[in-house]
Amino acid sequence: MADVSHRPGDIRGHPDAPEMRDRYARMLQTRGVAAVEELVILAGIWAAVSAWTVHFAAARPELAITNLVVGIALAVLGLCMSMAPERSADLNFVVLLMGAWLIAAPWVVSRNPDTGPILSNVITGACVCLFALTAGGLLMTRRKGATH
Repeated sequence: MADVSHRPGDIRGHPDAPEMRDRYARMLQTRGVAAVEELVILAGIWAAVSAWTVHFAAARPELAITNLVVGIALAVLGLCMSMAPERSADLNFVVLLMGAWLIAAPWVVSRNPDTGPILSNVITGACVCLFALTAGGLLMTRRKGATH
């Protein structure tokens, strides 16, 4: 009969150990990027529901629809980017542009916006821009570290 008992020991001699070590190191390096992208998901959800929570959906329906569409798009992009953070470098620019659009939308989409929509969109858009820049910076440092 074969001996299948578990023996405590060293895995360094395993033929797949270097590959497993490299894969684990890559996973840990992209963990911070995934965390930032999860914040993009939350910001997208906030942008989508902000018109109803800040109560400007009835007074500014065009801004409410814009926020809903951009918020859903941000949440979907954040979800996709957090699932594969090593492939999300190009999408960070799109997220940055969407954050800039959230900042500008109250003045572009509606006339004479109130303080509530302005504050909600500017703060949310600034956070989205900050998240995109942070994730991009983390990815760049990871790539720079991988080449050395």
